[in-house]
Amino acid sequence: MALVIVGLGNPGKEYEKTRHNAGRDAVSLVVKREGFDDLVFNKMVNALVSRGTIAGKNSTIVLPETFVNLSGKAVAPLIKSPKMAKNLLVVHDDLDLPLGTIKMVFGRGSGGHRGVESIMRVIKTKDFARIRIGISAEGKKHQTKKISGEEKVIKHVIGKWKPNEETVLKKTLKKVVDTVHLFASKDIESAMQFANTRQ
Repeated sequence: MALVIVGLGNPGKEYEKTRHNAGRDAVSLVVKREGFDDLVFNKMVNALVSRGTIAGKNSTIVLPETFVNLSGKAVAPLIKSPKMAKNLLVVHDDLDLPLGTIKMVFGRGSGGHRGVESIMRVIKTKDFARIRIGISAEGKKHQTKKISGEEKVIKHVIGKWKPNEETVLKKTLKKVVDTVHLFASKDIESAMQFANTRQ
């Protein structure tokens, strides 16, 4: 069964280089690194799609052309049962992690991420793999600096990366791409161990 790798983010020029598009940017990088064909709009799934192989494993890359909180609409036509969800990998931004950190999880709750909630609701399971990309500032002892208040959260999430953050982001996205490769070439345990170890 082919892997389905989904990068969450908002479509359109105005959302490029925003923190909420970290997942979308990471998965776009997978397309380049793994030599996939260019992403093409697929009307059936309302997403940019490319098919290719990662470490010899058939893989479908999906960048939903819906807003983040409607991401499930793009995933539903491709993941039609909880069993198929075992081959799903969703890559997304995460406010609960500091920039420079990624975490790979399986079968966990959405943590309040609307895009992840939308996918879980549509495919009727939370048993799939996710790579969470930290987008918050770092406080003491590598902890996340919490942002409170809905307005501030929205402003941060859809805000553009600052130049000094982009350097860290570049390294982080590279680690995401390496994690995706491990997930395809070995297994989820190897990918998790790599992703969840601080470098």
